[in-house]
Amino acid sequence: MVNTKVDLCGIGLDNPVIPASGTFGFGKEFAELYDLDILGTFSFKGTTKDPRFGNPAPRIAEAPAGMLNAVGLQNPGVDHVIAHELPEMAQYFHKPVMANVSGFSVEDYVYTCEKLDAQSQVGWLEVNISCPNVHGGGMSFGTDPKSAAEVTAAVKKVTKKPVIMKLSPNVTDICAIAKACEDAGADGVSLINTLLGMRIDLRKRAPLLANKTGGMSGPAIFPLAVRMVYQVYEAVSIPIIGMGGVTSAEDVIELMLAGATAVEAGAVNLVDPMASKKIIEALPKVCETYKIENLKDIIGGAHHG
Repeated sequence: MVNTKVDLCGIGLDNPVIPASGTFGFGKEFAELYDLDILGTFSFKGTTKDPRFGNPAPRIAEAPAGMLNAVGLQNPGVDHVIAHELPEMAQYFHKPVMANVSGFSVEDYVYTCEKLDAQSQVGWLEVNISCPNVHGGGMSFGTDPKSAAEVTAAVKKVTKKPVIMKLSPNVTDICAIAKACEDAGADGVSLINTLLGMRIDLRKRAPLLANKTGGMSGPAIFPLAVRMVYQVYEAVSIPIIGMGGVTSAEDVIELMLAGATAVEAGAVNLVDPMASKKIIEALPKVCETYKIENLKDIIGGAHHG
C-alpha cells in the first residue's frame, strides 16, 4: 500500500496536495461538494491587514492553456477572517490550515502574521511577497533579495509557527530570492506564483483587463514551475511547496521529483471544483505505476536519479 504522507515544516500531511490560495476561498463552497478533510491542507484566501475590494472589472481573461487574473487581493481583512471565517471553517475542515498573508508594507505583514499566528487553526503562514496584480506592494518585496529578507525577518520575530515565503517567478534569479529568505529565517518557500501577462482586445484595441496586466496561471506555466523548483531545491535546504499549472497526480509527482515536499493546485480548481479531490484519489494508483511506495522518498529524486 502506498504511503502518501509527507512532513511540511514539522507538521504531518496525509498527502502532499494543497489547493492554492486565490482559487479556494475559505473552502466553504468546496465543502458543499466534498469532505475537505481529504486534503493535505489548503491555503485560504490571501488576507491583508485591512479589507480590500480588489481591482475593477474585468479581472479575468482567457489565454492559451491558462488564464490571466487581476483580482487584486479582494478579501474582508484579517479581523473579519479571525472573527468569522476561521470559526466557520472549523465546522468543515478539521486539520491545520495554511494562512496566506499579503501586505503593502513590512508593518502590514507583521500585523497580519502576528494576528493569524495566534489562531489555533493556523498551521503555517504562507507569506505572499509575489502578487503581480496590486500596486504599491506585493510583488515589489519579492523581486529584490534584500526586501524579501526584510519581510521574512520581521515576520519571524512575531511568529512561532512555520513561515513559508511565496516567491515570484517574475525575477531574473529566483534562487537568490529563495536563499535570502532562508538566510533570514524562513521555514520554507512556495513557488511559483503567477507570471505577469497581458491580453489585448482586438476590437477595442485596448487591454482586456482593467488592470491592464494580470497573473498568468494554468497548464502553460507548469514546465516553468518544474524548472524553478528544481533550481531552488539546489539552492536552499528548507522545504519547498511547488505550484504552477498543476492538473494531475502525475504533475504532483513531477514537482516532488524536482524538489517539492508538497504541491499546490491552483487554477485547476476554477475549471473543475472537484480537481483536488480527484488528484488525491488518483495519487496512490499513479504511485504504483511508477513503483513509488513512500511519496516522501521521491522528494528531490530527479537530482540524484
